[in-house]
Amino acid sequence: MRTTAMQIGGITPLTTIDFPGELAAVVYCQGCPWRCRYCHNGHLLPRGLNADIDWREVTGLLQRRLGLLDAVVFSGGEPMVQRGLPAAVGEVRALGFKVGLHTAGCYPERLDELLPAIDWVGLDIKALPEDYPALTGVPGSGERAFESLRYLVESGVAYEVRVTVHEALLPTDKLQRLLDLLREAGAGQIMLQHCRTGNILDSTLGASAQPWAGGARCPADQWPVAGCAAVD
Repeated sequence: MRTTAMQIGGITPLTTIDFPGELAAVVYCQGCPWRCRYCHNGHLLPRGLNADIDWREVTGLLQRRLGLLDAVVFSGGEPMVQRGLPAAVGEVRALGFKVGLHTAGCYPERLDELLPAIDWVGLDIKALPEDYPALTGVPGSGERAFESLRYLVESGVAYEVRVTVHEALLPTDKLQRLLDLLREAGAGQIMLQHCRTGNILDSTLGASAQPWAGGARCPADQWPVAGCAAVD
């Protein structure tokens, strides 16, 4: 019987960069309620499209990789849009894997309920709360993202807050204000990442100069400085 509760748009069988310190597989969940201008996974945004991977294919892959993988990361799209996610997380944990989650914080209450079953979260914070609608196309999206941040910080679950930097959307003054706001909210692990503009949703956005020297990712506590240490 086909599992319809999980709509899956792709799988990466092995990655070393999506769950810090762990060898992981990544499950790309289909569907997202936001339309971020710099999204480069546009094929994963619509619900139901390209979701032709049966959940049993995922569990079969994981069973074959017992002893080879440490963790499974649910990414997207937006994983929290999937009503079947809690059950899927439970199945993965039952196989003995750690569970990671990549989310933009679209559904704070769902995230709060799921956090006890999650080992690590990569939370994307995209802008100051008032600037979210211009980026996501959705009113109130900033408030939801920051509510998710509050739940995450309070949960004690390991995490990384990731801030994608495009100079037209986060100029230096706004980036500094955002980092100040994140630190006031208790966020202790903040990573800046340069916006990749190839194949993005809004092609009019244009390229962005990297606002630091060095690698594409920069720990926030090293910015602004002359250069950031290379980070995978």
